[in-house]
Amino acid sequence: MTLRTKFMASVIFLLIVLVGLILFVIERREVKAIFEQQKEKGLLIAEKIAQMNLQPLLYWDAVGIEKTLEEQIDDKLIYVVIYDRRNRPLAANSFVKEHTKFYEQSHLSGEEKEGDYIFASRKLQEVSTGRMLRILEIETPIFAKGSPRRWGSIKIGLSLEDIRKEMFSTRLMLILIGFVGLFLGIFGATFLARRITEPLKRLADGTVKIARGDFSQEIEIESQDEIGNLARNFNEMSNQLQLTQGRMEVAQKKLIQAEKLASIGRIAAGIAHEIRNPLTSVKLNIQKVLENRQLEDLTREHLGISQEGIGQIENFVKELLNFTRVPDLQLDRFDLRQILEESVKMISESLAMKRIQLNVDYQDRLLEVCVDADKIRQVFLNILHNACEAVDEGGQIWVTLSRVQVDSIQKARIEIADNGCGIPEKDWENIFEPFYTTKTTGIGLGLANARKIVEQHRGSIKVKKKEEKGACFEMLFPLGEEP
Repeated sequence: MTLRTKFMASVIFLLIVLVGLILFVIERREVKAIFEQQKEKGLLIAEKIAQMNLQPLLYWDAVGIEKTLEEQIDDKLIYVVIYDRRNRPLAANSFVKEHTKFYEQSHLSGEEKEGDYIFASRKLQEVSTGRMLRILEIETPIFAKGSPRRWGSIKIGLSLEDIRKEMFSTRLMLILIGFVGLFLGIFGATFLARRITEPLKRLADGTVKIARGDFSQEIEIESQDEIGNLARNFNEMSNQLQLTQGRMEVAQKKLIQAEKLASIGRIAAGIAHEIRNPLTSVKLNIQKVLENRQLEDLTREHLGISQEGIGQIENFVKELLNFTRVPDLQLDRFDLRQILEESVKMISESLAMKRIQLNVDYQDRLLEVCVDADKIRQVFLNILHNACEAVDEGGQIWVTLSRVQVDSIQKARIEIADNGCGIPEKDWENIFEPFYTTKTTGIGLGLANARKIVEQHRGSIKVKKKEEKGACFEMLFPLGEEP
């Protein structure tokens, strides 16, 4: 059974009990009030009839009394009986004389005082129709004004049919009110149960998804009560778990990267040991042979090609060793604009050969950062060199330097973009992996080495989406740090 079902069942049960008790109490009080009202009405009628027939009673004029009584009888007043001081029937209407038990029997003892009365609910069956009449019977003594003696008593029988109809109407109205109240209560309970259980259900679903490893769940806060506080705490927990997961993923990537670098370091050490020594010997021998002036031109040309190949192998080993080493940084405060300008000057000849247009935008005149200028210049040159190779003749390269705020931290942002062939989005992260390259030349260590240097400076480098064709590299470095 769900929480909503339990809540609804409990509330409905309590509503039924509460409404039932309220209706019962109200109905009892209403019935009692109606009955008291009818009793007071009957006493007034009895006193009125007694006053009207007091004079004939003093002279024991039974005929005159009965004539008056017949005129008083109607649908509500069923019968009237007047007794003498000895409780013997003196006069009555003709209807009650057919019912000896009602006519002859007086319920007074003879010792009552003025204002005393007795009443009782009775049933009387009509002789002619057989219909059962429900009657409120009231009997009270008759006193003459100024006389302490009781001259007799009067007993009347009032029909309870009007009371029954009024009581039935009252009960019907109370039942209707009860059903309306119960319906409104059920509707309110349903609304309240939904308002309470829906956030709990969303919280339960969110915990299930978090248990499966999806920490991106966020519960909408719809109130400022305990449920809202619970949702707020859940969202905070989800965000913390998501941040923790992100840190763990970053740490895992760094661990994998460190393992890769360690493996590459071992390989590089082996390559350096196995290749460098014999390669140096071959290089020296070729140089010694080239010193012979009697060599034929064709032989000298082939030896020159071999020497160039040896140079490429040496560059490969050198680049590989540089990547695997963790050099000590010579940190100092430098203006990034100055380092960028120096990098652009160093590649200006290559730009001029392909007639590449360089667009420079330095939005801040002075952005000092704590870096190793030579290493950062190496990063800029690597990316500028890649951009120069990517664009066609007459292409364009953009270099932008600006200040940004990331997570409440002031940082310097460098963007180097081009309108060349671009990099497929699926390769944006792979290009920073060692030995991964999309070019026909190179061994794929340039960008990997660039990322290593940037991260050593507590910065970041990534490929950004560009509206037009080409590629865009974004680098961020923290500002204001001491060397």
